[in-house]
Amino acid sequence: MCQSIFRNKPDTTVAFSLINRSSSIRLADLVDEGELREQLDHVRSLGLSRGESTWLRGNTFYGKRQMFRPDFMEWFEQVRLPDYHLEKRDGQYELTFEGRWPEVMLWEIPVLTVLMELRSRAVLRDMGKFELQILYARAMSRLWEKIERLRRIDGLKIADFGTRRRHSYLWQDWCVQAMQEGLGDAFTGTSNCAIAMKRDIEAIGTNAHELPMVYAALANSDAELAEAPYRVLADWHEEHDGNLRMILPDTYGTEGFLARAPDWLSKWTGIRIDSGDPAAGAETAIRWWQARGEDPREKLVIFSDGLDVDKIEELQARFAGRVKVSFGWGTMLTNDFRGLAGDRLAPFSLVCKAISANGRPTVKLSDNPNKAMGPKDEIARYKRVFGIGDQVAQEIVV
Repeated sequence: MCQSIFRNKPDTTVAFSLINRSSSIRLADLVDEGELREQLDHVRSLGLSRGESTWLRGNTFYGKRQMFRPDFMEWFEQVRLPDYHLEKRDGQYELTFEGRWPEVMLWEIPVLTVLMELRSRAVLRDMGKFELQILYARAMSRLWEKIERLRRIDGLKIADFGTRRRHSYLWQDWCVQAMQEGLGDAFTGTSNCAIAMKRDIEAIGTNAHELPMVYAALANSDAELAEAPYRVLADWHEEHDGNLRMILPDTYGTEGFLARAPDWLSKWTGIRIDSGDPAAGAETAIRWWQARGEDPREKLVIFSDGLDVDKIEELQARFAGRVKVSFGWGTMLTNDFRGLAGDRLAPFSLVCKAISANGRPTVKLSDNPNKAMGPKDEIARYKRVFGIGDQVAQEIVV
């Protein structure tokens, strides 16, 4: 994503902001401000090591060697994250980042992982040695029981998408190793490049909502706005092929996106379902492919929203043989401590999103209205332009 932005929109100025969708979790009461600033300042000092750069330059990703161009890598090896603005308000942290898009976007993952781990440390700090040992023994047992259920699913393909809201780095690394041992070839990789390099497994992922959100904010008219989600994918089409050609259609509503999509998009490898009813989203995609003369059995559907074992079993049973099914398993893989320390370690929904581009507000509608974001008047405008009618609200767990 960063390479595509570096190539196509290098001088776009964006602002990103931390958004705590779970307002009952008062992060500023849990996490010490001085400790948070220390961690954020440390992140700003980081750059690629020689070994990391060599791995990125020479490794094969998605069957493609040297996916990252030399000019991008030369820039990436020197980049440091821009400054941040932090203040407390009503028990929450207001944390924003502003600057050139290719640089600011790199804050999203570090800031989320830092805050999630500092929250975990704040809770763990009050526990004794044996209480900690039992806590982790129970968490390990819980994950292994999930893996034992997953290994019974015929044809399962599943990857770790749990970096953003993990319990901690060490815990995510343990979870990945457990998935490797427990699932074998059914475990297809991790979105965490550091762990992928360390454990010699595939680095795997897809594009994200920030791409159409920023392109849409840059539109100068309603007509340009309506075309923005397809312009960004046209740029992506020039950059990548194969399994990186995955459509993320829900930013402004899946139904309308597919109905208006150009024919060339139906040739792409597949679709990621990331909001709303996942089964309904997959059925919509299947109908769309069939209407465009494509065989859905040759297409890949990646489910990635709020997954746990019950939902994975249900979706695999429903769609196996109808499409190629894959899962990007996130928070409930790397941070399922529900009930293990009361509610103090339960996962919650923390995100870092683009909120403006060149001074204009960004908007996300989603297939779940509870995930919509942006100024009310702009949300209303986007709903009009993209023909969004009534939507069914889904509970946001993570």
